[in-house]
Amino acid sequence: MPESPRNLQQRAIRELAVFLGLLFFGLVILPVGIYLVGQKVFGSYAGYGYADFFGDISGKIRRGDIFTWFLVLSPYLIWQTLRLTRAGWRLTGKI
Repeated sequence: MPESPRNLQQRAIRELAVFLGLLFFGLVILPVGIYLVGQKVFGSYAGYGYADFFGDISGKIRRGDIFTWFLVLSPYLIWQTLRLTRAGWRLTGKI
């Protein structure tokens, strides 16, 4: 049975909200965590602190560096992988 346009619209809005929330996490929260862990493990950053670190990351994002985009989108990619895994388990009857 096909879904009604209203249900499709609600699902699209919910998916957009999840994407934007996880994009925010990848752009703002994740770099803070990476910087703090890197500072503890490797010592101080070669630049002038977090502002320089974030400036380097945002510059790479603007230049289209694929690895930096992967880093920023990784929370959403992990979420989608978990959803696909759960859907696969449901289809095979393991959940």
